[in-house]
Amino acid sequence: MDRREIAALLAAIGRLDPRTSRTDQAEARDQIAQWHELLGDVPTATPHGWDVYAAARQHIRLSPYPIRPSDIARPWESYRRDRLSRHTDPTPSADPDDQAAWMAELAVARREVAAGTAQPAPAPAITSGRDGIDPALEARLKAIGSCIPPAARAALAPFRRSRAAREEALAQGQRHALSVRCEWCLAQPGEPCRRRRIGPDGGARGTIPRSTPHPGRVDLANGQHDVRPRHTAPA
Repeated sequence: MDRREIAALLAAIGRLDPRTSRTDQAEARDQIAQWHELLGDVPTATPHGWDVYAAARQHIRLSPYPIRPSDIARPWESYRRDRLSRHTDPTPSADPDDQAAWMAELAVARREVAAGTAQPAPAPAITSGRDGIDPALEARLKAIGSCIPPAARAALAPFRRSRAAREEALAQGQRHALSVRCEWCLAQPGEPCRRRRIGPDGGARGTIPRSTPHPGRVDLANGQHDVRPRHTAPA
């Protein structure tokens, strides 16, 4: 705001709160000079929501104290911070190898957002990436049926026995055993069956995962018969 805009603002404030009015011309000039020095970088209004008269009215309406320049500067700084917090730097059009031009374009965009002359740029939304896919790539994905090629899946099968058994069951149209609770070892759905480790004294020293589920769990998953819980689990 320039001095004329400051004088107009003080006149509007004086109509709403006579305590701020200055009848002496020297005092009025000093008041205008003081407010201009403190609020010279604050605009009267912006295209995107800032209005200095609205900020002044808000203070006069809610506060019992006479308005001061800080009561205008504080909402303005909050307005700037809010806009910058919602801004995501777009990719500059400058050459990425020209670091000075790249940074200058980012700085100009941020200043315009903070000053209220441009809207904050939102973060780009995540898209599915299926638009415009190469037909050859799409055909290859359909042929493979998975992000892991069949040859790689077969090579990994010895190291992922539970997963390989689950995939084999699904391929045969059966329900995998890990989808149900094991009534032998009480393993929960999704967890592998476990077998006890027996120490030299015959006592249990813990359990270790089994590479294959208990037969009763397989039967239960396939709905062949009801398996009753037992207190001990087979090795």
